[in-house]
Amino acid sequence: MTAFRRLATSFTGWPDYPASESDRQTLRVLGLVLPVRASVAILVMTLVVLFDFSRTAIPQEVQAVGRAAGALRYQAIERVILFGLVPSLVVLLAFRDRLGNYGLGPGAWRWGLGLAVTGSAVMTPIVVGIGANPQFSAYYGISNASVGDLLVTNVLDLVPTEFLFRGFLMFTLLRTIGPLGVVVAQLPFVFVHLGKPEIELFSTLFGGVVFGWLNWRTRSIWWSALAHVYILTLITAVAGVSAAAAA
Repeated sequence: MTAFRRLATSFTGWPDYPASESDRQTLRVLGLVLPVRASVAILVMTLVVLFDFSRTAIPQEVQAVGRAAGALRYQAIERVILFGLVPSLVVLLAFRDRLGNYGLGPGAWRWGLGLAVTGSAVMTPIVVGIGANPQFSAYYGISNASVGDLLVTNVLDLVPTEFLFRGFLMFTLLRTIGPLGVVVAQLPFVFVHLGKPEIELFSTLFGGVVFGWLNWRTRSIWWSALAHVYILTLITAVAGVSAAAAA
């Protein structure tokens, strides 16, 4: 029982995210007393998501091919800049803080790696079943490519995405509003899934909170990014095979 208690305690242990003096700084705007860092993080996240959604930086000829593999690679490179570089520069130049405080360190890597691998293994049969669903094969099938190409695109896309929502935004909120920040940071993540298959859209809130909990528990985005890349790569490959078989 003692070993079990130790395991349970380490699994549900409460990581401490104390606010520094900089985290507690506020700005009064028309009577509103706003935490500076949290407000900046929310503003930056909103602006880069809107810019990404507008496709302003993506040429029309690339947009014309929709979700083809080449277009998604272009979008992934754009997200390296918008979702990765921009918030990183905000942390370094505006916050004058370390990127490790926003999930870019290894964190509790033994827990992170173990949970990511275990969770991915549990999800594998579910993802394979969902990928063969006509909705998913129609949506993701056109994006299929070689496994190597899928991995490159998904790493370029999802590592910055994890950093923006469950690193930069979430860890800033954790030091401002506490664990509620895990849930709040998932809301914009859900909204960027609008237009995707309904099953994925409604499951994203739960899945996003699970990934957020993982990052909160391990202090790192890398383990949710690992699982996210695996799941999206698998579902795209399965959808591609299903779409080809149905053609």
